[in-house]
Amino acid sequence: MRPSGRKTDQMRKVSFERNVSKHAEGSCLVKFGDTHVLVTASLEEKTPPWLRNSGKGWVTAEYGMLPRATGERMKREAAAGKQSGRTQEIQRLIGRSLRAVVDLKELGERQISIDCDVIQADGGTRTASITGAWIALHDCLKWMEARNMIKVEKVLKDHIAAISCGIFANQPVIDLDYLEDSAAETDANFVMTGSGGIVEIQGTAEGKPFSEEEFGTLLGLAKNGIAELVGMQKQAIEG
Repeated sequence: MRPSGRKTDQMRKVSFERNVSKHAEGSCLVKFGDTHVLVTASLEEKTPPWLRNSGKGWVTAEYGMLPRATGERMKREAAAGKQSGRTQEIQRLIGRSLRAVVDLKELGERQISIDCDVIQADGGTRTASITGAWIALHDCLKWMEARNMIKVEKVLKDHIAAISCGIFANQPVIDLDYLEDSAAETDANFVMTGSGGIVEIQGTAEGKPFSEEEFGTLLGLAKNGIAELVGMQKQAIEG
């Protein structure tokens, strides 16, 4: 039995609220249960130095957790003078995931910076960030299209979404909250496109190694969950 009472293949309640930032070209408040992330997409008319005069643009990401996103106040990483290894790993994952579905040449010599700020954490902050970031990116591109800068369908090739799966109490489950994640025997994050392509899989045995059969079960859960998330993304942007 899961602590939340959810079925093994049941995700938490997911919601997307668009246009929550007055100033950003694209924004989304994404909620996976009690994990809430504010995502903004900002357009800059420049590229990183290594892409100058290449005809290509760039999509990058930054990630952070607010001091009271968790049960006890955390110090801001800015106060320590550097980002943690975890933070750097997550923001690189978000950037890689989004670039997998963006035609950088069609974007032109511009950069879109995605900022993912975790307001409240209850497990799955990176998967919620990726899934909400796609909507913020989409809306930024729509803002550009309205100004005759690009065509969205040429730049954005597919949807991208992510979900966690793991083995908790000897059962494969989807979308782990903190109670499950902290006690999971196996923990994995899956990033996939709307058409079913695999972008990245992060899987770790926290104790007993998991089998190929168990991995196949987790992958099946993830595919179904991501298909559901992509359906929600489509509803959100159409609405």
